[in-house]
Amino acid sequence: MARPGTYVYCLIAADRRPPLRRRVARLPGMGPVRLIAADDHLWLAVADAPLNRYGAETINRKLSDLDWVSRAAIVHESVVESFIDQRAVLPMKLFTIFTSDDRAIKEVSGDRRRVDAIVKRVANQFEWGVRVTLLPPNASPPGVRQASASPKTISGVGYLSRKKAQRDAALERAERARETVTGLYDRLSRRSRLAKRRSASEMPVDGGPLLLDAAFLVPRVRAASFRALLAREARRLGRLGYQVAVTGPWPPYTFVKD
Repeated sequence: MARPGTYVYCLIAADRRPPLRRRVARLPGMGPVRLIAADDHLWLAVADAPLNRYGAETINRKLSDLDWVSRAAIVHESVVESFIDQRAVLPMKLFTIFTSDDRAIKEVSGDRRRVDAIVKRVANQFEWGVRVTLLPPNASPPGVRQASASPKTISGVGYLSRKKAQRDAALERAERARETVTGLYDRLSRRSRLAKRRSASEMPVDGGPLLLDAAFLVPRVRAASFRALLAREARRLGRLGYQVAVTGPWPPYTFVKD
């Protein structure tokens, strides 16, 4: 039987050996998640990977299978997130595989200056994601029921006036959208250690154009106050015709990249 490779889920910085959850997901065909020590304060969460199923040629061939890649990504992230309470978690890219444990440790050791810099950057921080979309002109914010009048009770002039008012309101929101989301991003950034604003496309998502797609790195000790700020902003913007979607807390996926 061919010797398995070493699949690396993440690097973990901790003052003591991190515990393993009893029930943690594993990728199909792989061994259970285990820890190998790079030194007294850095561990690698790994699993044995049969190379006949996870060799480079096989993976490259199956990358076009989005269902297969998505299922693998979900498992990969669930393992990474099982260590979220440790001092720092550095997620590895999906399908990071070395020929052996020793080779994985050697790779980390050879890149130790960069690894230490990333650990310092993200230690004791959570990542939060925020997306803002603009609701259609005739849509109500989530949870708000919109009153409607029967067409029979509206005159032609009244109907046209109402439609014009709706168009004017939508235009005004669109003109103010950039200022609105920039203000939100700035307020959230001031409560964060780091922030990254991804390019938001004009393609509609979940009912309206995406105006803001951002990630925030927030100290754990501020998690409760940051969550409360997000809730207040979501309610305020909801009344103005925006929808705010919040995700987190997460490991610092966005902020481990150089």
